[in-house]
Amino acid sequence: MQPVDYTTLTASCSELRAHWLPSRLEQVYQRDRHTIAVALRTLKQRDWLEISWHPQAARISIGEPPPRLPDTFTFSQQLVHQLGGLALVDIQAIAPWERVVDLQFARRPGEDALYHIYVEVMGKYSNAILTDANKMIITAAHQVGQHQSSVRPIQTGQPYEIPPKLTGPVPSLSESPERWQERVSLVPGAIKRQLLKSYSGLSSALVESILVAANLPPEITTDQLRAEDWEKLFTRWQEWLQALELSKFQPAWTAKGYTVMGWGAVTPETNIQTLLNRYYTDELNQQVFAQLQHQLNQKLHNILVKLRNKAATFSQRLQQSDQADEYRAKADLLMSHLHKWQPGMIEIILTDFETEQPVAIALQPDKNAVQNAQKLYKQHQKLKRARAAVEPLLFDVNSEVSYLEQVEAAIAQIENYQTAADLQALEEIRDELISQKYLEDPGYRSRSNSETASTNFHRYHTPNGFEVLIGRNNRQNDQLSFRVAGDYDLWFHAQEIPGSHLLLRLEPGAVPETVDLQFVANLAAYYSRARQSEQVPVVYTQPKHVYKPKGAKPGIAIYKQERILWGQPQCVIRNS
Repeated sequence: MQPVDYTTLTASCSELRAHWLPSRLEQVYQRDRHTIAVALRTLKQRDWLEISWHPQAARISIGEPPPRLPDTFTFSQQLVHQLGGLALVDIQAIAPWERVVDLQFARRPGEDALYHIYVEVMGKYSNAILTDANKMIITAAHQVGQHQSSVRPIQTGQPYEIPPKLTGPVPSLSESPERWQERVSLVPGAIKRQLLKSYSGLSSALVESILVAANLPPEITTDQLRAEDWEKLFTRWQEWLQALELSKFQPAWTAKGYTVMGWGAVTPETNIQTLLNRYYTDELNQQVFAQLQHQLNQKLHNILVKLRNKAATFSQRLQQSDQADEYRAKADLLMSHLHKWQPGMIEIILTDFETEQPVAIALQPDKNAVQNAQKLYKQHQKLKRARAAVEPLLFDVNSEVSYLEQVEAAIAQIENYQTAADLQALEEIRDELISQKYLEDPGYRSRSNSETASTNFHRYHTPNGFEVLIGRNNRQNDQLSFRVAGDYDLWFHAQEIPGSHLLLRLEPGAVPETVDLQFVANLAAYYSRARQSEQVPVVYTQPKHVYKPKGAKPGIAIYKQERILWGQPQCVIRNS
């Protein structure tokens, strides 16, 4: 992930100063352990300033509105208590080339600041610290005790101290080309590495973009550079410093990430706030998505292994109980031939009444024939009782396995992170497993509202333009089948195979053609566990014939008056 460097921070703050000073602070909401959103209002607009001290994505930029969920963090509550209703009157770096921004708050523009929020964008040392006018710390996003840092503790009631000053030389517009080249080439080595070592305030991404703009490979060494190469490189260096001085930036997307200088641009962006918000939201979502996907798959795998083992044990007991009638038949046979028994026998061979085949009956030598028969009758009764007890247990386990396989299939359909909707669908699956007691509640607020499923279904259109909605998880499946479905729609599902519920939306009087039905059947096959098969049986019926059994788990439905089509998942090209 590309970190916010001094150049990006300067560009972002320059844009914020231009559009958001002065503004009124109306609300503070903490999204997670590393991010707060501050509602700012000017005479023309209202939006959310996102301040993050995430170790990989610390930043300050305009972001998305927070979710409508309770805020349980104390840091945000302390901020709104101190700053609510005050005006943001200035946004300044505390010193040249320092990645610490001072947000100043006063009663009204033109008055002295009453409070400061110092946003320290410094990798794993990033922080957000609220102080009063005398720079006494009121609260901090991350408290740093003496045992953690004897050099710079950050604690409530202590004076705020700026981070240690930069030790290396800083870039300057007044530096001559000769002095600059001499400093960079003092020790031979790769130009990228030498630039980073020679000056403070640079980042790997920035140096790479400078080299791209100068048309130089990053691995080229200083002793391989020709005079014209040095000249091109110094020209770009000066352009960068002038952009910083004049606050003239060109936000754009690059092949590897983003740039605020326009170098290596693939797609331009309208403003820096949108650029930073999109990049870091996607990058962090992708991280959370990968971790959550692995966690859910691992948990489901472990649970399913245990359940399948339990089902195998129950099945084995049922197989044993199938011998119940055999024990009774042997007991009846023995009771009919008591005269053939002799003391001390360990086995007796008698002729079966029906098959007239010899039947060997094991005997206990210390018991007589009647006692041995009684033992066989008891064994018969025991096995019959076992069947009555085990059958419902096996049914429950198999139902649980079917449900979890349905969840597993839903996770498999969300293969990779592409949009925030993918992460939301995965979080809904996690919330569902928590509500079904398969996962422990982590104790932190979920991004998804656990009360209602989202409506970010997969959406397709049939060849004749009818809309198709596809559930991404069990909660969305229930939403589609029992809330969204209309009287004229058609409901689809892979037959007896875990998969998504689908709705073909139809207006009154609309009649789908065979090509439309086949299109939806192909989708139902594709969004099922049988995706790799050539042909998959798919059922469809009217939503009024789809029912949810009382007490059934999410995503479970039964249906009647269905018709069957053969879906071909390989015909589906994803375009949702």
